[in-house]
Amino acid sequence: MSDQSTFSARAHAAELLAPGTTVYGFTVTDCVTIEELGADAYILRHDASRARLMYLACEDEQKAFAIGFKTPPADDTGVFHILEHSVLCGSEKFPLKEPFVELIKSSMQTFLNAMTYPDKTVYPVASTNEQDLINLMDVYMDAVLHPAIYTKPAIFQQEGWHYELDVPEGGSVRDGQLRYNGVVYNEMKGALSDPMDVLDCAVNRSLFPDTAYAHESGGNPRAIPQLTYGQFLDTHARHYNLHNSHIVLYGDMHIERELEFLDRVYLAPGAVRDAERQVDAPNELGFQQPVAVEHRCVRMKTTPDNAMVGMAYTLGSTLDRTRIVAADVLFEALLGSNEAPVKAAILAAGIGGNVCSYTDADRLQPYELIMLQNAQPDVAHEFRRIIEDTCRDLVENDIPRDRLEAVLSSNEYNLRQREYGMADGVALALDALGTWLYDDDAPTLGITYAPIYAQLRAELNGTYFEDLLRELVLTNNHYALVELVPHEGDAPGTVSEEERLLNAKAAMSDAALEQIVHDEQCLRTIQEAEDSPEAIATLPRLHISDIDAARPEPALTVDTTTPLPCLKHNIPTHRLAYALYYFDISHLSYDELPYATVLSVLLQRLATEQHSSAELDSYIGRNLGFLTFVCEVYRQPNWRLARPKLVVAAGALSEKLEYLASIPQEVWGSTKFEDTDRMRDSLTQMRIGMERSFVNNGNVAALGRAQSYTSPAGVVMQQLAGIDFYRFLCDLLDHFDERKDALCATLRDLSARIFTSTGTTVSFTGSDEDYQRFWAAAGSCGLTPRTAAAKELYVPAPEDKHEAFIVPSEVCYVARSIDPNALDLACDGRWSVAAQALTYDYLWNEIRVKGGAYGCGFRAVADRQLGFYTYRDPAIDPSLARMDAAGEWLSHFDPAPETFEGFVVSCVAGVDAPLKPFALARRQDGEYFARRPAQWRAEMRRTMLETTAEDLRALGEAVTRVAQEAPACVFGGREIIEASEAGLTPVELLG
Repeated sequence: MSDQSTFSARAHAAELLAPGTTVYGFTVTDCVTIEELGADAYILRHDASRARLMYLACEDEQKAFAIGFKTPPADDTGVFHILEHSVLCGSEKFPLKEPFVELIKSSMQTFLNAMTYPDKTVYPVASTNEQDLINLMDVYMDAVLHPAIYTKPAIFQQEGWHYELDVPEGGSVRDGQLRYNGVVYNEMKGALSDPMDVLDCAVNRSLFPDTAYAHESGGNPRAIPQLTYGQFLDTHARHYNLHNSHIVLYGDMHIERELEFLDRVYLAPGAVRDAERQVDAPNELGFQQPVAVEHRCVRMKTTPDNAMVGMAYTLGSTLDRTRIVAADVLFEALLGSNEAPVKAAILAAGIGGNVCSYTDADRLQPYELIMLQNAQPDVAHEFRRIIEDTCRDLVENDIPRDRLEAVLSSNEYNLRQREYGMADGVALALDALGTWLYDDDAPTLGITYAPIYAQLRAELNGTYFEDLLRELVLTNNHYALVELVPHEGDAPGTVSEEERLLNAKAAMSDAALEQIVHDEQCLRTIQEAEDSPEAIATLPRLHISDIDAARPEPALTVDTTTPLPCLKHNIPTHRLAYALYYFDISHLSYDELPYATVLSVLLQRLATEQHSSAELDSYIGRNLGFLTFVCEVYRQPNWRLARPKLVVAAGALSEKLEYLASIPQEVWGSTKFEDTDRMRDSLTQMRIGMERSFVNNGNVAALGRAQSYTSPAGVVMQQLAGIDFYRFLCDLLDHFDERKDALCATLRDLSARIFTSTGTTVSFTGSDEDYQRFWAAAGSCGLTPRTAAAKELYVPAPEDKHEAFIVPSEVCYVARSIDPNALDLACDGRWSVAAQALTYDYLWNEIRVKGGAYGCGFRAVADRQLGFYTYRDPAIDPSLARMDAAGEWLSHFDPAPETFEGFVVSCVAGVDAPLKPFALARRQDGEYFARRPAQWRAEMRRTMLETTAEDLRALGEAVTRVAQEAPACVFGGREIIEASEAGLTPVELLG
């Protein structure tokens, strides 16, 4: 193997993969250089199996693999979603119950997941270690091609759905209460509690009634129980085969190793077993002919504030990439901010609380969906009229070029930054499948952007965008107008889940009911059984000896020679620069903290002395990659002290560096607090966003709220961004007209007191040359010392409020959280390993596998938080009981040596996972403000590596204390909360 210090994946691939050559059964058909990615794309076809493969050769240390299948659904049973879960529950070569979880526990993966899309299913992984990547490939390939689902029906019951019967003590089966359970079933009950998801489903049914896109690929809980085990197996056989597959490899690797492995183990004639199954053809993915839906109404059991209207327009074929990218740019320019012309016109009409839109391009026929949230009654047609009248005016009088330029600049910045929120190779594999899935000749069409943006910039000089807007909105004959109307009960004409279960039970004989009880007991026995040592031994593993020494991070230096203290990060940024300004707000009073958050929300949305709000919006977009204002809290070594800050963060291309200094200064120094209509719009949008997060990510809200019951920092965070702030925000909006003048005065006062040089620290990430240029432009940042007297930040004492917040949902989110200092517990690397064991061994099996929750875990955030959580959970009390038993389980934890070693390896891999420059700078800033020692991370890593199984058993008693003393908080549906006997107080949250 070549020395990694001199090895070049691109040069190596160029020698090995010349077009026309055959390497380990793969014939190279093409090679395309993609300059903007710094990569060469090699297109290969396996001669024997006909499997397609693309290798993106580049120097990224995060290597990736993905295999995807075209999987267009034929109904709403969610069969492909259930298959996505199920194939990862054991296979012929790896006969464990949960190989997927074992990989999370034992590998150095930096990404490991699977995704179900409306027409495809993708299994991607990433790792910085090449042998680890091959191990991950091995498990995933065997999982998708040879899963255990054919011999273990319990997998379908667990991941899809099954009946359960609660028989009262001393009663008969006829007295029992029947219910559905299953991981996907519960996941989709949670997903379809979101009105936006329900509206989007209705839009797809309207736009594409004759194609696969009319169906809910994730599964509708009403339809999931209609899926039979036989249909489930047939669907897998017809779709999960090599001639229906697309494979992507990415990164800095010796590609012959991966090709040889795939050929030898899975693709060569001796390995391929597709022919053993005589199956019908896969489902077809048709192209929908134009349909025009003038108005369709769907009803949903939710709160009145969730009334919505959606106007959707199809955009053409995803293979016309210039048109689709141009449409995305166009609609972002028209709807991407409150100042965008179409969104501004809708908000000005006062027919709803917010407007949002997105381009769905992950399909053969992309579409644009424009949504009105918090809609007034009977405004659907008015909503459409405003959209189309405004677009007509823009077509006739020109779309403002500054808005189009701003979006193009922002997108080009994002392409250079490449901050995907996941490993680059995974994101690029998913983008590639966005075109390759539909055309074998288009593997790189979805990941080649530079020529398209060059063309679109040239088109700014003509009428291209006006012509496109006319085609997409004004003369488009393929559209749908859909209205979502909240309803107190189930929609008229539908049968509730309770009624369906009562009817099902009435139709069953006593023998059938007894069979359900028996089957459930059998399923529990299977779920509780341990994997045999022989099965565990089949899983490929890395060892602690395979872990390289920690890569040294670029040092953070504190420069006090600059006008303001500056945290300087020498991190390579690919000609980008980042500046952050940390303003101390601990001189505010506790009651003023919510106003600091309001201030952060409104800045850059209001006019300044130099620019109108619309001009400022475009000005920022043209010259900065991003600009954000947010309030954060930093815990001090004395855990009872919390230091809140208002953080201003900005990024720019190196060639536009001066704007990192000038634009933030303009915004914080000269914003005019007088446009109360814009203030109301922005705050209303924030309220709507918070309410949606309570329903969709209630675990985050519950953990934060539970933390505030013991932690002063948690109390401050609630006042800045949690439930206390939400209540403040609702009260402010309810009395906005009578309080708006006082609000303007308060914001002016706060702005003058916050944006001073007193206690302010700057952070800069970029080259040394850019650092000098930045300070030459920034000077003193326009700041002077604070002269106003500091107020007292008196933080109320934390108290357990035993709250269970009622939200419109079919599931719940359960959390227990406590500051470890409240228990006099010191958290080092041992706790990280314990959290990994508790999450992916005990809790996964007890709460997810047995209980049916979609997610669960134990958090050990260094010196800040210890706690449990569940995600899309069908019930409260069983999960709390399983949390109570976690410490006892850990006290008797006796894993096989290789299993325990896997926990350590995966924990250290998490510490070592590479970060993008901005994320690394933010992390280093946070550690600086928390006053953590310079070697803090190295010490955490060292204690992880030295952890033993005995160390974890010794933590069992402490985990029991956490479960007993960490206060609980719940977000969930009314029926679930009212059925609980946990002693929590139900709280109406959303009116």
